Order: sequence, then C-alpha cells, then structure tokens
Amino acid sequence: AHNKSFFFFLLEGFFVPPGYDSLLFVLALLSYVAVLLGNGLVVSIIVLDKNLHRPMFVMVCNLVLCDLLGATAVLPRLMVHFLTGQKRMAYYPAIAQAFSVHTYGVAAQTILGAMAYDRYIAVCEPLRYHAIMTSARLHCCCALAWLVALLLIAVLFAFHANVPLCGRTIRHVYCSNRSILSLACTPTTVNNIYGWLVNSAELQAVTGIFLIIAFSYIRILQASLKQGQTDSNVRSKVFQTCGSHLVIYLLYEIASVIIILSYRFPSVSPNLKKFFSIMFFIVPPIINPIIYGLVSKELRSSIVKHLTISWQRL
Repeated sequence: AHNKSFFFFLLEGFFVPPGYDSLLFVLALLSYVAVLLGNGLVVSIIVLDKNLHRPMFVMVCNLVLCDLLGATAVLPRLMVHFLTGQKRMAYYPAIAQAFSVHTYGVAAQTILGAMAYDRYIAVCEPLRYHAIMTSARLHCCCALAWLVALLLIAVLFAFHANVPLCGRTIRHVYCSNRSILSLACTPTTVNNIYGWLVNSAELQAVTGIFLIIAFSYIRILQASLKQGQTDSNVRSKVFQTCGSHLVIYLLYEIASVIIILSYRFPSVSPNLKKFFSIMFFIVPPIINPIIYGLVSKELRSSIVKHLTISWQRL
C-alpha cells in the first residue's frame, strides 16, 4: 500500500517520433480552443438571450457544459505531455481526471435521454407541452441527468478508496477507472467480480437510455407521419427539430463503437487506439455547436445578432 497523497502515476502517452511534439501540441491546442470557442459561444448566447430560455435550449446548454467537462478533463493534460514530455501525474489529480472522463461519458447519455423525452412531449403532446414541461420539471430532468451520472460514477470509484496499488504505469494518454484498477494488488478474482458488476451496471444504464431514446423517436416518427398527412410543414418541422438531436446521439455512439472495436483487434497499433480514444473528447464537443448552429434558426439568428452588436461596440 502507498500513501496516496505522495503516490503518482506514469502516463504512457503517445509514442511520438522525435520532432513531432510541437506539431501535436499545436493540434491539441487548436482543438481545445475550438471546443472552448464553439461551446462557450453557445452557452453565452443561451444565457444572454431570454428568448432561448426554453426547455430545448436549456438542455442544449447542459450538453454543451458536459462537452466542456470532457474536453477540459483530457486536452490540457495532453498538451502538457506534448509540450514538456511530462508523464508523472499525482494520485488525486489522476482520480479527478478519471472521474471527470467517466462522468462526461455517462452524463452525455443521460442528458441526451432527457432531450429525447422533451422532443417526445413537444411532438406527441403539443397542446399539453407547456403544462407538462414546466420550469420545475425541466430543472428536475436536467438535475436528474447529472445526478444519475454522478452517482453511478461515485459508486464506480468508491472501490478505489482502500485498494493498494502495485504499479505506476498507465498504458494510456489519460486516466480511467479500468487503467487504475489494473494496477491494484488485490486478487484477480476480486477485480474480475468487481469489473463484471461495473460492466453490468454500465450496460444496463446505456441500454436503459437507448430504450428511452428509441421509444421517444418511434413515437415521434409515428406522430409526424400521422400529422404530416394533413400538413406537410409539420413533418419537415419535426425532422428539423429532432434531426440534430438524433445526429448528435449517433455521433457519440459511433465514437464509442470505434473505440471498443479498436481494442478488440490486437493488430491495431497502440497509438491508433489512443488516438481513437482521444477523438471521443474532441469530435463531439467541436461538432455539436456547429450542428445546433446550422439546424436551429433561432440560435443561429441570436448568435449573429449578438456578434453584430459586439462588433459595432468595438
């Protein structure tokens, strides 16, 4: 066992050829700046524009904050790795990074589940939408999405408290629950049982969210087809408002599947596996604001309006 206040890990990081560190640092920096600018702009506009203080945009704001959490958990540390070659990471910052990484992964799913519920009410119960999706229920949905994620990850990490570690090297570019537990001194059987329980809980949570989203969109599709028989504008409006959410959900799922598949094939190089893992914290956070900006006319108009006003003041 170690005094964890003084314990540190060694992050293996990428195997970078000599002379490429600076280029990779610049790429990581540009990616992080793009995440901060895009998501920061969306959050600022939604907060400033009272016309956007509606359920759909409040949930978009929560998803954007989740993306910022994920990118901030990984990219700054990655930039330090490229710039200085530093591999050491103290125990508690490592746990904080791993906790943030897992919270991002689960919270993105739960928030998307809450957004699917909101779209389901908006399309299938349009006359009762404001009566059902009250301000109290909206905030309850958002709080529940975060609470479920935080509780699940807190239980996941509770096992770390008294586990002695017999190794330091984490063969990845960031810390995760699995990479830390792989260094534990406890018997393999205990780790395997715990790993099975954790995987079962994660699978049930992801399956539950998938069922909520699938049910919502099946009902939305049925309602839009039914309403579209009498009004063609209804169908196009439904696909416009729900399409962005569905594309973003698929983006997260595709990124997750690519990561899982890369680890199933031994022939895939370690650098490529790590690259795919990092993309999960870069691609969705960069693309999400673009998708909402392109699809949502109200958000796009508000962004243009506020940027124009800011430019005129200069």
